[in-house]
Amino acid sequence: GSLPKWVVNRVSQFVAPKAMKKIYKAGLKYPEWKHKHDPEYKPWVYPEQNTLPSVSLDELSVQHADSLENIDETGLPE
Repeated sequence: GSLPKWVVNRVSQFVAPKAMKKIYKAGLKYPEWKHKHDPEYKPWVYPEQNTLPSVSLDELSVQHADSLENIDETGLPE
């Protein structure tokens, strides 16, 4: 579906800036938090610390947008 322009405008004017301020404030506190919570654990820097199972490349597939089912929801009630 699509959103009315006024919804997009309202979100971009009010909700998005508030969310960005919260993310910014959380980012300022991150170094202190990380210092207290396993500061040496950085799997994004040291892949050998990653304990998640790996996914085989054979199991992945590329999905193109034009192959997705086009679902028309215009007649559905809200």
